[in-house]
Amino acid sequence: MLSRMKYVNRWGLMRNTLPESLSDHTMDVVIISHALTVIGNLYFGKHLDENRAALLAAFHDAPEILTGDMPTPVKYYDDQVKEAYAKVEEAAVRKMLNSLPEELRQHYQGLLLADSEEDQELHRYVKAADKISALIKCIEEEQMGNRDFATAKEATWKIIQKLDMPEVQFFMENCMPGYSMTLDEQTLR
Repeated sequence: MLSRMKYVNRWGLMRNTLPESLSDHTMDVVIISHALTVIGNLYFGKHLDENRAALLAAFHDAPEILTGDMPTPVKYYDDQVKEAYAKVEEAAVRKMLNSLPEELRQHYQGLLLADSEEDQELHRYVKAADKISALIKCIEEEQMGNRDFATAKEATWKIIQKLDMPEVQFFMENCMPGYSMTLDEQTLR
């Protein structure tokens, strides 16, 4: 079922210069989540499980295999819609877990539900990485001349600025500029 991530397209309400699948997005979130936790450990004295963060990121949007990618304006329209969508996502997770042999369920339940206190803390990093990934998509589209992402870029940037995470600030200052460079520019730095 997880291999079907490549068939789920994101940004369904937007004109995309380069389509982004759920697989593409997930890989970005894995890399950025790992980087944020490494930055937290290295520069801010945290004791975060970098590998667990990457693994949680790999599964963070798994329910969308069954639900599809719900556009942000719809998903967060109001509390009733958010609550209803959360129930739909939970049902999708349960369906995914129930499709596994019983012995495997316990190994994937923690990844799909992330119910421990430590996992909830790591999910803050995954959510931050998710927003950074969205911003990167907006920047890439804008660089290709697609103005359809301008409003999404502005809204996503505001969300990222409100995150009270020094790791995110560090990433934005030290890593984010690379996303606006060509490969040649990056290697000549």
